[in-house]
Amino acid sequence: MRRVAFLALFVTMATLASSGCREEPRLRGARTREPGAATDRVVEASAARVRFEPAGEGDVVALVRELVTRARAEGRAPMVYVGATWCEPCRYFHAAAERGELDAQLPPITFLEFDRDHDGERLDAAGYRSRMIPLFVSPNDDGTPSERRMEGSIHGAGSPQEIVPRMLAILPPR
Repeated sequence: MRRVAFLALFVTMATLASSGCREEPRLRGARTREPGAATDRVVEASAARVRFEPAGEGDVVALVRELVTRARAEGRAPMVYVGATWCEPCRYFHAAAERGELDAQLPPITFLEFDRDHDGERLDAAGYRSRMIPLFVSPNDDGTPSERRMEGSIHGAGSPQEIVPRMLAILPPR
């Protein structure tokens, strides 16, 4: 009798474990098969249009030079982004970009992301100075900052829409 009860419990547990829907986690920037496509075409996920990469430690100019090389090889615009956790326009912009709300307005772009509070000294030493944040700089090929830059924004939920046209104006011609 115990064997029968155990076997019934095992079958029930196995059935429950295999039923139900499970959504596979999708990484930002992951590639996915287009649903319902007649071909085996692979499309890039929407969130991959705007990509943030943490800068990490090291020489700022060298890190930016690596970004420029990598982003251009991928057909993306490289951009240096300096924000801070306490910066309201930074938070609104970052969140809107992460949710894909800016995809239709921005070209494929990779932001090398710095935190002003953590990276301030090395940013200043590399020439990435600003009076306000967020700071967006379209870098030169050698990793140094170009004159194509914008800084600051309005506060509130409208900041991403205020930032986008100004950012587009500083991107180099493609």
